[in-house]
Amino acid sequence: MRNAVISQSLVTQSTTPATSPLPYDARLVDIRSVNSKIALDIRYATTSNFLKGKVYPVARCVLRGAAARRLSQVQDDLAKSGLGLKVYDCYRPLSVQKQMWQIKPDPRYVANPAKGSRHNRGAAVDITLVDRNGKELEMPTGFDDFTEKAHRTYKGASTQAKKNSKLLEDAMKKYGFIPLATEWWHFDAPGWDKFSILDVGFGEIHS
Repeated sequence: MRNAVISQSLVTQSTTPATSPLPYDARLVDIRSVNSKIALDIRYATTSNFLKGKVYPVARCVLRGAAARRLSQVQDDLAKSGLGLKVYDCYRPLSVQKQMWQIKPDPRYVANPAKGSRHNRGAAVDITLVDRNGKELEMPTGFDDFTEKAHRTYKGASTQAKKNSKLLEDAMKKYGFIPLATEWWHFDAPGWDKFSILDVGFGEIHS
């Protein structure tokens, strides 16, 4: 896993036009154009991930317009209590999903590319909470910890970590996001199944 060879060319391939005339809710949009207060830590644009390689050419959070609008509402709500969101991953090209499945073919944590991931639809987000200074709140595990410690039913985390995880879950559910049972950081946007699977390169997404 540590020595995996990552192909940069895969993330620039496109099978669906990024500029097709879609309504806003179905269009891929950059979250920073919707709410600049949401912090980014796009791990797959770095080597700090389970692939041990950079698979995104740029650090962007791109989502369907409907999901981006809801996420912005979560951010605005949390800001009232001095908290905010930090995003680890949003839209993910299908070609990257295939690389992930080769390394971690475990459907509890990585969706089989034969069916596609909610991330491949631009309708899922991996996320955590930060305080007013941008410091991450304590959570049960780090991002992409593929063990039972990351499950929402895990009882062994610290009291504070469990409290923070529940706070994030409640904030996301308030605006319709659906939590994944095996990853405290993963949430699906409502209506995710209405969107098609994409393999559009980040450079082709202009909004």
